[in-house]
Amino acid sequence: MILQHNRRTVPQLNTTSTADISFILLVFFLIMTSMDTDKGLTRMLPPINDENRQEATDIEKRNVMSLKLTAADGLTINGKQEDISRLRQKVMTFVGTTADRQQHIITLEIDRRASYEAYFNIQNEIMAAYHALRDSYAIKTYGHSYNTCSPEQRDAVRSYYPQRITETTIGNEEEGGGK
Repeated sequence: MILQHNRRTVPQLNTTSTADISFILLVFFLIMTSMDTDKGLTRMLPPINDENRQEATDIEKRNVMSLKLTAADGLTINGKQEDISRLRQKVMTFVGTTADRQQHIITLEIDRRASYEAYFNIQNEIMAAYHALRDSYAIKTYGHSYNTCSPEQRDAVRSYYPQRITETTIGNEEEGGGK
């Protein structure tokens, strides 16, 4: 009697549709994933002046708000130590009560060793103060918020509360900047 051995075949998985399924999953996750947008500061740079000259202007000390960000992320306003959380109200009071709103200026002096977070917090508070001032003026003048103003109305509001900010950086260049 001869024994016959049945050859057993190893079962195999049908993988022909694996690539299709992977591609569908990839497309699904790409569509469903939210992409974070980069955060930054929106600033309008002054136009290039064809005449390379700077005009010297005399500004009264009462029309200048001096902000200084130290290396330890401390904020001084006109030489007095302040908390960043109070900056928005201080800027609103300063800009809103300056006798000639066209002549005010905010000087910002940043130490290179200060953290980026503190720098952006200061910038955000300054911008929030201007936005609040412009918004309240637009509501008072036009009856609606600054965001819903027409381009002509926005120009009028911006000319009523112009942003006049200068920025300087102090510290040694070799030390680098930002933590």
